[in-house]
Amino acid sequence: MEEDIQHKVVNVNGINMHVAEKGQGPLILFIHGFPLLWYSWRHQITALASLGYRAVAPDLRGYGDTDAPAEVPSYTCLHLVGDVIALLDAVAADQEKVFVVGHDWGALIAWYLCLFRPDRVKALVNLSVVFNPRNPNMKPLQVFKAVYGDDYYICRFQEPGEIEAEFAQMGTETVLKEFLTYRNPGPLFLPKGKGFGHPPDAQIALPSWLSEEDVKYYASKYEKAGFTGGINYYRNIELNWELLAPWTGAQIKVPVKFIVGDLDLTYNAPGTKDYINKGGFKKAVPLLEEVIVMEGVGHFINEEKPDEVNKHIYNFFQKF
Repeated sequence: MEEDIQHKVVNVNGINMHVAEKGQGPLILFIHGFPLLWYSWRHQITALASLGYRAVAPDLRGYGDTDAPAEVPSYTCLHLVGDVIALLDAVAADQEKVFVVGHDWGALIAWYLCLFRPDRVKALVNLSVVFNPRNPNMKPLQVFKAVYGDDYYICRFQEPGEIEAEFAQMGTETVLKEFLTYRNPGPLFLPKGKGFGHPPDAQIALPSWLSEEDVKYYASKYEKAGFTGGINYYRNIELNWELLAPWTGAQIKVPVKFIVGDLDLTYNAPGTKDYINKGGFKKAVPLLEEVIVMEGVGHFINEEKPDEVNKHIYNFFQKF
């Protein structure tokens, strides 16, 4: 299925970015999350290309076959949106605005893209992560520590090198399987030295939507590039909060459809359901046209339910 997806390298802001693409027509930019790659969009690329779109999915800065700058502060929201703009300038110079689909960290990058450069986005389908307006009175890490404690995965990711050493002991393939099969709607804790809470030799059963071949593809890239690039995004959460100060109170002013699984840890985070259902989300994103909550679906929604997600993307973008 992936054979006729084309691969190329594009220079963006001095880094070489690996990009997968297929099809011709209006461009859809697919932005992946953690711990993923362009590959997490394989079903969407094929489907949307066959429906008359040009699907473009990069490995983001720090991931897969894209360069990974060594410095932690090279992974702020400004760098990540800067990469997206440079990529669009390189591959879609003829299109003033493009369609965007984001998932997980990719959804966050897509929200930031709409905040900084709404002039470049025709419409957005975001998966899993809502737009949370900046709270000027609370630093995000303080909130995570207060609500979840120090074992919360985002807190555990902060100290450079520490979680990487633990992941190295567990083995790349095991770490990826643990993340990709996570279906607990509660928060993810990674207590020091205890990994994901399973014995080191425990067999991890894969769901029907994820094959050993898929895991091996991810693992081959993470073996080479490591996890540090992706984890560095989390290490900039506080710096992003500082950098986003000028956009305090700003709304997302592009048309949006939002899709989430009801077993997704993001949907089950404290306050999220009320924020979505009681008008807070719509207030922050006034052109939010639809929220889809998919029953019995976890975090990796575009891989778990590709046909449904592809239909939602196609039906929404057909309006524009």
